[in-house]
Amino acid sequence: MATREGNDTKVVLSETDIPTKWYNIQADLKTPAPPVLHPGTGQPIGPQDLAPLFPMGLIKQEVSQERWLEIPDEVRDVLRLWRPSPLYRARRLEKALGTPARIYYKYEGVSPAGSHKPNTAVAQVYYNKQEGVARIATETGAGQWGSALAMACQFFGLQCKVYMVKVSYQQKPYRRIMMETWGAQVVASPSTDTQAGKKVLEADPDSPGSLGIAISEAVEDAATRDDTKYSLGSVLNHVLLHQTVIGLEAKKQLEKADDEAEIVIGCAGGGSNFAGLAFPFVGDKLTGKNKTIRAIAVEPTACPSLTKGKYVYDFGDTVGLTPLVKMYTLGHTFVPAPLHAGGLRYHGMAPLVCKLYEEKYIEAVAVPQVAAFEAAVRFARSEGIIPAPESAHAIRVVIDEAKKCTEAGRGKAILFNLSGHGHFDLSAYEAFLTGKLQDYEYPSAKVEEALRHLPKVKA
Repeated sequence: MATREGNDTKVVLSETDIPTKWYNIQADLKTPAPPVLHPGTGQPIGPQDLAPLFPMGLIKQEVSQERWLEIPDEVRDVLRLWRPSPLYRARRLEKALGTPARIYYKYEGVSPAGSHKPNTAVAQVYYNKQEGVARIATETGAGQWGSALAMACQFFGLQCKVYMVKVSYQQKPYRRIMMETWGAQVVASPSTDTQAGKKVLEADPDSPGSLGIAISEAVEDAATRDDTKYSLGSVLNHVLLHQTVIGLEAKKQLEKADDEAEIVIGCAGGGSNFAGLAFPFVGDKLTGKNKTIRAIAVEPTACPSLTKGKYVYDFGDTVGLTPLVKMYTLGHTFVPAPLHAGGLRYHGMAPLVCKLYEEKYIEAVAVPQVAAFEAAVRFARSEGIIPAPESAHAIRVVIDEAKKCTEAGRGKAILFNLSGHGHFDLSAYEAFLTGKLQDYEYPSAKVEEALRHLPKVKA
């Protein structure tokens, strides 16, 4: 067993330690999450309103108030391919920083798709398969979600159509090739395959795309075909639920290491990466088991939904096809700058993450792109793993918090989620290493314009 003073670097669990249940933080909220509203009527929606898009098994999870939900054996059988994922003590980074902080990272890059995304992709495809769905449509930003869903669809014998944000489609061809290798059909979004895509292209033929636009296309695709359902890689409650295997395993691993996290950090685009690690720990804060733990969501300054957005009802997509959810949003028509962390280019944030932030159970920080890559390179040169650009944002704040420990002369246990590797993001690293990478400032004028188009919702 590792100890705080020991020399162990990696804490591993056996397959029998893979969680048998997902943790549902909704059971421990002090007040219920705001209702989801119908985009046409503005009234709270029911399960039947979501049925054209999702299988009933996932809809039930979306609205469940039970604390623990059973993970099907068929899902756990697939998760065994890479779970439990390892927990590392970043001793070499600690030494390089000269910090008394104890830095741990949960490494999700060991999955076949190279990220945390298969944790929910496998579950979602399983429930679709159970209800006779033949085809799934989805969007993807950096390509991590599309890769995960393509793989999961192949495992369960479903067809997969992926609308990939155009700027990422161009920046990350190897992610597209991964999806196609696993049998998926991939198109750059906005595309001419949907009315939503055509509408965007008519207004801006050179649109770089956004997750909001890609969601509009995928939702339209699913809603207009009887054999197809829609699948989302982040934001929704059931997606965050599936990702809690990360935090549940991390808690066991820290116990095995005879340590306890004091600060938990994750990058946040739609919220699944951060929530997957943090929610089991935040649950302890909600229930009074650990009132002092800090959880920090990290986002890019170019797309700062939590730190600069408004907490209001908005569409989850650009065109306005999805239900209305209450979240911190920059406005559903906001198109972020083409930063390399494609998975963080979303105008809103998971409603459950937003509720916890509004009620001050979690914190949020926005960091610029260049500073994030500086931290990523420092991490890679210390620990060996080249992080995904999304995770680099979390590493930036990890280093900043470790420096605070140095200044205070007190070591704290800092845990973060290294959600994936950056092997398909080397063009971004090349731009950084050659001095060509640039920061994108918070485009306040564009956000102000987007916020003027918020839907009108009765109080």
